[in-house]
This record gives sequence, C-alpha cells and structure tokens, in this order.
Amino acid sequence: MAQQQYQAYKNNSVNTASPGELTLMLYNGCLKFIKYAKKGMETEDFQMKNTNIQKAQRIIQELMVTLDPKAEISKQMMPLYDYIHHTLMNANIKNDVASLDEAYGMVEEFRDTWKEVLRQTRKQQHGQGARA
Repeated sequence: MAQQQYQAYKNNSVNTASPGELTLMLYNGCLKFIKYAKKGMETEDFQMKNTNIQKAQRIIQELMVTLDPKAEISKQMMPLYDYIHHTLMNANIKNDVASLDEAYGMVEEFRDTWKEVLRQTRKQQHGQGARA
C-alpha cells in the first residue's frame, strides 16, 4: 500500500514539474544511476553496473535531445554531454571507476549549477510578483 502511494506521489511530481524541475530530476537520476553502477563495479555485479551505466547514458542522451539548437549555451553544452556519454561508455567497457567518477563529477557540477539557476529564477519571479 505504501509503495503504491509513493509511486503515485512520484508520478504526480513528474507530471506537475516545470521543465526546469524535470531537468533537475534528470540530473539527479543520472547521478543515482552512476552511483549504482559504481557499486556494481565494486561488488563485481557486472549486470548491475551495465544496466545502470546504460540508464545514465539514456539520461545524457535525453538531455542532448532537449537542447535548443538555436541557443548559444546549447552549442557549449552538446560537446560536454557528448564527452560524458563517451566517458560512461568507456567506464562500462573497461570497468574503469575513474571514468565513472569523472562523469559523476561533471554531472554533479551541471546539477548544482542548474539548481542555482532554478533558485535564482524563482527568486526573481517571486520578487517581481511582490512589486506588481
């Protein structure tokens, strides 16, 4: 019963999230899957490692697809996402924890930056709303 309620809550939070919040969820999910992949490497559970690296790669691919090709920032982000994707692939093929750690660090930096952008945006929106 509690599991069903939690799943309903999760589904609702995704369905009602803004695009910015969804991006944050993607970053957080990617980090979670990289952590699981690392645990799989450390315990020599190669199926766990492989499955979770592939999930992290799919999130990076989704982030790549959702970039606005007209935006200048997209031209800077695309090669970085491509690099993370390639690094995850290398980590999977070579069982390389260092590559996983590198990918994790980059995604974590993007996530933290994105979190700050959302915080600043909310602050501006609420600040403007108070003046009106």
